[in-house]
Order: sequence, then structure tokens, then C-alpha cells
Amino acid sequence: MIQATGKQLTLEEFLELPDSDTGCELINGEAIPKVSPKRFHSKTQRALLRLLEGWGEARGEIGIEWSVILQRQGQDWVPIPDLLYVSNERLPDYVGDEPCPVPPDLAIEIISPDQTFGEMTAKATDYLAAGVTRVWIVDPRAKSITVFYPDAPPRTYTGAMSLTDSFLEGLLLTSQQVFQQAGLSS
Repeated sequence: MIQATGKQLTLEEFLELPDSDTGCELINGEAIPKVSPKRFHSKTQRALLRLLEGWGEARGEIGIEWSVILQRQGQDWVPIPDLLYVSNERLPDYVGDEPCPVPPDLAIEIISPDQTFGEMTAKATDYLAAGVTRVWIVDPRAKSITVFYPDAPPRTYTGAMSLTDSFLEGLLLTSQQVFQQAGLSS
């Protein structure tokens, strides 16, 4: 496990750390290992990817646990969203094997058993403040998707409610579709 020991890491030092089996996020100058997903989380992530690929592949890039370089409360922050989408318009012509260099259009976080909705709401707020345009917090237990906007209150989608967004033109799905695709509907 890689973790800072007393010394705050700079962004450059963090990016130079050796790769490990566990991805790390840069939070408040420390390399914090990302929690390994459990089964429901993994199944939900795969279902979302499948549903987003058909919509987004021609429009931009969909990343699975692709870290992104952002600013949080005036400090470098490198979170690893479970999924992200960056439009072709925002993504530079060339991006190497590195963290996403621009705030994504959409960051998706799936709540793990050891996380609370409140913690994820705080993270969604940080994403929005860092320039991410939309944030989805997906809760496999509640079978819901809460969408966070920079200029409006969050909205929670459950069941057959259509999740549409003029910013993500052409995307149409329901939480019911996601959890059926994941094999988690009851």
C-alpha cells in the first residue's frame, strides 16, 4: 500500500509514484488507496458502462476508474471516479497513459458498502466546484441514481423515471434499466 508518511506529496511527486495493484487518489497531499469494489458495485459499474458505451462512444471517451487531475479547496486533487465521460470537444487531441487532464463532463461514483450517501454528496460537491459538469451518485442498495448539477438542486431517479439531460444530449436511461442490466433488480 502506498501512502504518504508525514510529508505532503505534490502533484508531481504523486504522479511519479510507482504503479501498484491498488489505485491511489491524491487527497490533501496524501496518496490514499481506493477501496476495492465489491460484487454489487462491480456489477453496477459494468452495467453503466454497457449502457453509456452505445450512447457516448462517438461523442467522446468513457473511462473506467480513470483518474483525473482537479483542484479541491485550492489543492491538487486526483480522484478516481468509477466511470467518467469526457466529450470530444473537451478532450485534447492527444492524451497519453496519464490521468485525464481536463474536468470530465460526467463523473460517476457508485456507493460502496463502507461509504455513506453524505460522504458521496460531499465528493459530488467537490467535483462540481472543480469544473465537472454533472455528477451521478449511484446507490446499488437503494437502486437509485442521484444527479448533481452546478446550478440546480440534485435530483434522484428511481424505477422507471427517465434520466435525461440536455447537457448529455441523446442519453436516455432509467435506474431500473441499470439495475436490471446489473442483475440486481428484485
